[in-house]
Amino acid sequence: MDPVLAVAALSVLLGALIAFIFFRNYLLKQRSEVQTIAKPDLHPDPKKQPKPPQSISKKSHPKSHSHASDKDSNKRHHPLDLNTLKGHADSVTGLCFSPDGHNLATACADGAVRVYKLEDASSKSFKFLRINLPAGGHPLAVAFSDDASSIVVASQAMSGCSLYMYQEEKPKTANDPKQQTKLPLPQIKWEHHKIHDKQAILTLTGATSSYGTGDGSTIIASCAEGTDITLWHGRTGKVVGHVDTNQLKNNMAAISPNGRFLAAAAFTADVKVWEIVYSKDGSVKEVVKAMQLKGHKSAVTWLCFSPNSEQIITASKDGSIRIWNINVRYHLDEDPKTLKVFPIPLHDSSGSALHYDRLSLSPDGKILATTHGSTLQWLCIETGKVLDTAEKAHDGDITWITWSPKPIPLGTEQVVVLATASVDKKVKLWATPPVNSS
Repeated sequence: MDPVLAVAALSVLLGALIAFIFFRNYLLKQRSEVQTIAKPDLHPDPKKQPKPPQSISKKSHPKSHSHASDKDSNKRHHPLDLNTLKGHADSVTGLCFSPDGHNLATACADGAVRVYKLEDASSKSFKFLRINLPAGGHPLAVAFSDDASSIVVASQAMSGCSLYMYQEEKPKTANDPKQQTKLPLPQIKWEHHKIHDKQAILTLTGATSSYGTGDGSTIIASCAEGTDITLWHGRTGKVVGHVDTNQLKNNMAAISPNGRFLAAAAFTADVKVWEIVYSKDGSVKEVVKAMQLKGHKSAVTWLCFSPNSEQIITASKDGSIRIWNINVRYHLDEDPKTLKVFPIPLHDSSGSALHYDRLSLSPDGKILATTHGSTLQWLCIETGKVLDTAEKAHDGDITWITWSPKPIPLGTEQVVVLATASVDKKVKLWATPPVNSS
């Protein structure tokens, strides 16, 4: 036999022997491991066969209630958190209280507007009327018109933005009992399409024209993401005014509560204010430039009027809040005056000041509600001090905040509440923090 072949054969035999020994030891080890894992289970198996703990956890009502209470405690983690309005299937983009405060309208990205009846802010559930917009439209913002039965909706579709005014039909007197028990759905009274050159609408706000010779009608302001703002007559849908901010990009716009002034926050640090002038017959005559608020060093992110329409509160990216007196004789070149300047009491991890996304002043003019992301703060408008903070008021960014214009029922009490909307598909109601006189 060739010596080379012999060596090769011997090598193959030795390799096979080594492989056999290795796999034998491996199999024995695996078997022992399987036995050690299986043995502990063999003893408790008879006890675990009925699986009483699992069956109790699935069917036991006490445990399910405790789980629900844990969820409730997580949802209501803040003492001012009163309630959550349910029913939204997507991000809530807009809110508006009716003039009497007993109805709250919401705009939702699921294509519907909901009008909640706030009979008691502490209710476990709230009745609401659902208004489905025409196919393809997504509500952006809502504003009540002359009363709680009419509402203006800003909607966005592929073709651009539209405005719809829905109004409830008064039930006809009839002998049919079915007609009496079921109220008719609101109907579209007027509509406008492809407004603002197809640009998105950022804000939609309304106010009663009660200043001067105003006839008490509701004036609606729609602010586009470009530079234009349009004023509408709430009841008829007629365009009554138009302004251009000429500031590259708008952030928002608002009308004073008495319907006299229109103010816009835009890309620059200056805030432009116009006056809505009314004719003797009460209709809008013209919209004229009145004044500019100069003092901020960076863009103004949001503003709001005081209840008496004589002051404007602004928040800027420069980290400050300013309160302005606009009750001046601007036609005699009298400039608006800065009454107070407060630092924004929010900072990031590096200590840099943050800016506020939204502002809303309480009906009594004492508390300023503010937001940054998902954080909600209440400030004393007199001192600028923080009254309370909810760091995670929602599970996502807050999209809108608004106060009820009048007290609403909360059990046996009548209270003013703050409503907040968010991308987390929720609308929350918040109690008012106490204002210390110190």
